[in-house]
Amino acid sequence: ATIGVDFMSKRMRYQDRNFRLYMWDTAPQDKFQSYRSSYIRVSSVAVIVYDVADKQTFLNTSKWIQEVRAEKDSHIIVVLVGNKTDLVHKRQVSIEEGDNKAREFGALFMETSAKDGFNLKSLFCKITSAVSSTKQEDLVDVNL
Repeated sequence: ATIGVDFMSKRMRYQDRNFRLYMWDTAPQDKFQSYRSSYIRVSSVAVIVYDVADKQTFLNTSKWIQEVRAEKDSHIIVVLVGNKTDLVHKRQVSIEEGDNKAREFGALFMETSAKDGFNLKSLFCKITSAVSSTKQEDLVDVNL
């Protein structure tokens, strides 16, 4: 679980363009709300992650998506990600539920397993694809 804010960066090439992804992992606790707001305001993309083996984390995503939309309105790409697909026998949230919620909020959707590395590259490709349609530079900096 994140306490405060963690930072990571990743460089990647997509469709003959270079991308630098700056990822800000913010804590979900209310006491960190002011930090989240600051990072949301400078971000092009918001990745909202829930645990497919924990229904409550999925239910909380509506609140997080609404918080993002309140800060950036429609000027941000939202990606809803169901993580921990490796916990097959503990799954509490179906792919269909995740996809339906993403559609409800006008978000992109994907499932991953950070533990197994499943769909992580595809997730970054989906993000860069969405951003590339809004930016034309050869080197694109993306705050997530």
